[in-house]
Amino acid sequence: MTRPPRPLPSRFANTPFLVRDALASGIARDRLRRPDLVTPARGVRLPASADELLHRLIAVGLLLRADQHLSHVSAAVLWRCPLPRALRRVDATIHVSTVGTGPVERRREVVGHRVAADRAQATTVFGTRVSAPAAAWYECRKLLSPRDLVILGDHMVGVGRLATLDQLSGTIRAGDRDVIRARSAVERVRSGAESPAETSLRLMVVDAGFPEPELNVDVHAADGRFIGRADMAWPELRIALEYDGDHRRTDRDAFRRDRSRGNDFTSEDWIVIRATSGDLVRPATVFEHLRRAFEHRRRVW
Repeated sequence: MTRPPRPLPSRFANTPFLVRDALASGIARDRLRRPDLVTPARGVRLPASADELLHRLIAVGLLLRADQHLSHVSAAVLWRCPLPRALRRVDATIHVSTVGTGPVERRREVVGHRVAADRAQATTVFGTRVSAPAAAWYECRKLLSPRDLVILGDHMVGVGRLATLDQLSGTIRAGDRDVIRARSAVERVRSGAESPAETSLRLMVVDAGFPEPELNVDVHAADGRFIGRADMAWPELRIALEYDGDHRRTDRDAFRRDRSRGNDFTSEDWIVIRATSGDLVRPATVFEHLRRAFEHRRRVW
């Protein structure tokens, strides 16, 4: 019967670490070969229980030179930003930028990039050198669809509180590859979206030809009493569009609050249209409800 491996010292227990640091602390080389440890990169070990993309990125960060940092979507992961699922897989490609004229990173499962010294914007998160948020957003223009780039921007200027719209705009340089995609995306970034799904819904509604809604609109009763906040709304027409995430179906308290608020909105002559994750795939029903709501308001008012 195989004896379980001896517990590692606390500083090595839940995070990537350099083999040389472990050996220097007295850990035997044989211990570093036990199956409870994985090798995300040569010269680094990681507890198998912590083997996820975030830790792989930190592991690679331990091996980078002073003129290198994690960039593009890899930086976005470390900033905890929303990305397509394929880019968040544990085996996702890692992006590393070299500042200046030093050698570009060439490592298995790593894509190397070069950035001019006068354009580099790097900082530290989780003890790892990464592109600053606005710089990472601009770098991602090469890897994300236009819609996903807007979703990333919405998060950064909104709930993520990572950058301002001016900072995103300030990264754009004429003549860069895919600069048109970045310019188009930044024009559609808004600070009020609270989730990627809300951003997707807003973009779909606008692309379908409806006027752009206001975000996070406070709604008050005729007597001035605050009755709720609409995810998206056209206040002049008293039309609200709400996105109900999947978690709200099982959260009974949230369901009761939504029901009460919906009644208050109806009492104040608001039309409330609700959308779910299924509507992001098949939005025709939501569009039809919106069309009828606009038609009704414009006919009655």
